Amino acid sequence: MSTSSFVPGNPGHEARLRIRAGGHLGQTAGMAPGHVQGNLAILPADLASDFLRFCQRNPKPCPLIGVSEPGDPFLPTLGVDVDIRTDLPRYRVWRDGVMTDEPTDIRALWRDDLVSFLIGCSFSFEEAMLLNGLPVRHIEQGSNPPMYRTNLMTQPAGPFHGPVVVSMRPMKTAEAIRAIEVTSRFPSVHGSPVHFGNPAEIGIADLYSPDYGDMVEIRDGEIPVFWACGVTPQAVVAAAKPVFCITHSPGHMLITDLINARLAV
Repeated sequence: MSTSSFVPGNPGHEARLRIRAGGHLGQTAGMAPGHVQGNLAILPADLASDFLRFCQRNPKPCPLIGVSEPGDPFLPTLGVDVDIRTDLPRYRVWRDGVMTDEPTDIRALWRDDLVSFLIGCSFSFEEAMLLNGLPVRHIEQGSNPPMYRTNLMTQPAGPFHGPVVVSMRPMKTAEAIRAIEVTSRFPSVHGSPVHFGNPAEIGIADLYSPDYGDMVEIRDGEIPVFWACGVTPQAVVAAAKPVFCITHSPGHMLITDLINARLAV
């Protein structure tokens, strides 16, 4: 049960309490540096086993870092006093595959049959990229990364199926090679890129019109590099059309007490 007691010296918990109190409603990139952030999908228990199998079959876009018990909004394996109903800045509510609302709190929607899935986030490997001197343009520009639905298809499980969503970071070819080396050490948060170069080869018709997030500057001599993205479940929800689902709003993550550096292999 939540106590909401403050834990001094814990940046992850401090960030969650700030979000819970309504003190931060924007995207979470750069908050609590060093701490793992997670994408969210919440589904009724009768769909939970299918979605668990879906994540297991699609570890690049959907690397699981935590799963709750049915009806339990608290995830103690991810941090002190984590309350999934209040600790993300913004959520998305889906009904029959259509996004119907973007609340900042889901306590009024909580049910005893809901299961929460936390999926690894690229913010973790971006920290390693920055430490290796690699560019992360959306952090430079203070925005969300551009994200795209692709023609790469997930492996289905039960009713869940749909396209892989990717996030893009532009860089020079030598930087892209180094980025592959760096991010491959983080398989639990998407790992190495799934594509680089011509976006049309993965079904992206217009690089400058992302499906989610914000477009970033691409400079002379740079190529787009694409990683599997934890927004994939939102494209899958739109395709599978479950009666009810809650996700995070892209870029508005759960900040955990887990440490990025400990994810490296």
